[in-house]
Amino acid sequence: MLDTNAQRALAAYPHRTSAEIRYADLDRQGHVNNAVFATYSEIGRVAFMYDPERPLDPEGTSFVIARLLIDFRAELFWPGTVDIGTGVLKVGRSSFALAQGMFNDGRLVATAEATIVMVDRQTRRSTPLPPETMAILNGLMLR
Repeated sequence: MLDTNAQRALAAYPHRTSAEIRYADLDRQGHVNNAVFATYSEIGRVAFMYDPERPLDPEGTSFVIARLLIDFRAELFWPGTVDIGTGVLKVGRSSFALAQGMFNDGRLVATAEATIVMVDRQTRRSTPLPPETMAILNGLMLR
């Protein structure tokens, strides 16, 4: 699923967090390495999925990422901060899709989409999202 409104503002995302850009994140060209954007996306996803104020994963379950798509929109440099917005695009039976925007000083530098699957910790197989989790996710849907 491609997010047709990928260039939304940070304020449009229901969940936001940030990460410091480290000098070690840079590549030979002096900008943040493309692989580090996957780490920034992970920081946003983890903060979203494991927010202690609204737990999404019932006892005995966890989340795994099944798909990650990143679009690089601008260079990112050190020093600074990356603001990561995260919101739900779609909720399925045992998975959900997230959209993310990564910003530096209000400038969109990357967008990402991820498919997340709920799994049973013992069987390591997908398991249906409980109604409580679905309700929370639907409340965090991007509009």
